[in-house]
Amino acid sequence: MKKNKQLDNSSVVDLKKKNNKKSLSYHDLRPIKPLTDSQRHMIESYCQGMSILALGSAGTGKSLLALYMALNDVLHKDRPYNNIKIVRSIVPSRDIGYLPGDMDEKISVYEVPYRELFSFLFGMPTSYDRFKEFGTVEFMPTSFLRGQTWDNSIIVVDEVQNMNIHEINTVMTRVGTDSKVFLLGDSKQTDLYKHSKDQTGISILENALRDNKFFDTVYFTKDDIVRSEFVKSWICGLEDVNY
Repeated sequence: MKKNKQLDNSSVVDLKKKNNKKSLSYHDLRPIKPLTDSQRHMIESYCQGMSILALGSAGTGKSLLALYMALNDVLHKDRPYNNIKIVRSIVPSRDIGYLPGDMDEKISVYEVPYRELFSFLFGMPTSYDRFKEFGTVEFMPTSFLRGQTWDNSIIVVDEVQNMNIHEINTVMTRVGTDSKVFLLGDSKQTDLYKHSKDQTGISILENALRDNKFFDTVYFTKDDIVRSEFVKSWICGLEDVNY
């Protein structure tokens, strides 16, 4: 296990535009502190060099923490990471044929949560697109991954419960040297039909990583929900009826 590192502000990299607009650097990144024990576990394990499998309730901050830590690493030039790959499956219509517009417009629908998270982290609505423009962030549906190798990357695999095991395997076999992975999901939120041939691979993934030396698994429960008291009360009620 690698030596523990802190989320500091030394040796930062600036992300600049040619027209001299405001730079984006680590100094612009909103500081995030853990609010629950599970969030603290996730941050500490990642800072010790581990990739992370984060499973559990909605509204617990899994995606926010993953992107914050990924950006922290990418924006420090003394660390080996050059870019962030955000990967998710296009569900329920993987072929994205039913949405209007060209391919980029169809895919853009699934990038909305990340635009909002980047806007929160930098206080700038255009920050996600700025990072994409410079190639520091790339959004990738699972349909277009074959033949790629991701070196020096932080790979954030979101909504993993919406991937079957073949998609998960395709993602995991893209990981190259000096790269780390976040796998984020909640088995109760899968959009795949449980009794169809297209079943979620999240249980197989969890079992496969149980003794994997590169991964630590962090479990989030209803007690870790930080989005709002409304969301927490709803999920608690849903769990009480054994949904």
